[in-house]
Amino acid sequence: MEKDLTEIQKYRLINKITVVIAAKLIIAAGLLIFLINFIDYDQIISAINEANLLMIGLVLILGVVNIGLQYIKWRITCNEVLEVKDNSKIFRSLFFGFSAGIITPLRIGEYFGRGIEFRDKSLVQVTVATLVDKFFPLLMVASIGSVSSLLFIYYYHNVSIYLVLSLFVLIFSFFYLLLMLLVSNRFWNSLLFSRLNTSSRVRSFLDKLKIFENLDKRYFYKMIVISFLFYSCFLIQYALLAMAFSNHFNFINYLWAANLIMFSKTIIPPVSIGELGIREGVSIYFLTQMGESASVGFNASIFLFIINLLIPALIGVGMFLRKNER
Repeated sequence: MEKDLTEIQKYRLINKITVVIAAKLIIAAGLLIFLINFIDYDQIISAINEANLLMIGLVLILGVVNIGLQYIKWRITCNEVLEVKDNSKIFRSLFFGFSAGIITPLRIGEYFGRGIEFRDKSLVQVTVATLVDKFFPLLMVASIGSVSSLLFIYYYHNVSIYLVLSLFVLIFSFFYLLLMLLVSNRFWNSLLFSRLNTSSRVRSFLDKLKIFENLDKRYFYKMIVISFLFYSCFLIQYALLAMAFSNHFNFINYLWAANLIMFSKTIIPPVSIGELGIREGVSIYFLTQMGESASVGFNASIFLFIINLLIPALIGVGMFLRKNER
């Protein structure tokens, strides 16, 4: 009876996930069709035909650098948190995560995908390690993106300089204090574990988080530096794509737009697969505000999705199928 109940629960869960994924695919397709009709299909094709191929080639090369930085970041976390030293396993787990994450809501599948290679580790351990790995780029997006947003509302919406400066001081103070807490051994060892461990409700979960007790300042500094390089690589990729499709060389403005897009995309709920349609809509909004055509914003965003998300996900699928054939 219990076995039958478990099978029913699994069946319902699979059905629920399938419905959610299907709904997100429909939303993504609907958003893309709306944007293409809004911009005009001929403008999109014309911008692609007239694109600077050298710039697109540079973006493809930076795509390899982008993945390399993600691998280094994940390897450091695996070495320090999961105590996994096998570089080939770490490499495969990264690509399995790409494949599983692109089709699931909130990219939840990435946590499961990365865990496929680590059979000896619990799902909680891999999930927590992945969360830590993703926390540092998120910190970059939130800190740099919030400052970029302040500059945008000041220059494009005539907000008072005093309000902007006040918000800047608050944002800077918040992220400075957060950074100080992260590199504090007392925060991780005493505040997080000792005080919270007194609660019986969270003790069992915190026991699994004991893996963080060995993390030191060097780990956080390395992760911050690599995450900054990774985020910078993404911004440069977007700026180069915008230059390629516009044939204008407003590099600084395009970097600024990339910051705004990443920050906005992080705030907006991911209602579509791979955030397709959302990212393109945001890209169109900010670039048109800066005087560019909507087709440039659409093409830059969709090509960045293909290079940074779709291609790695397809490679991950190939690696997974090859693994299962052995």
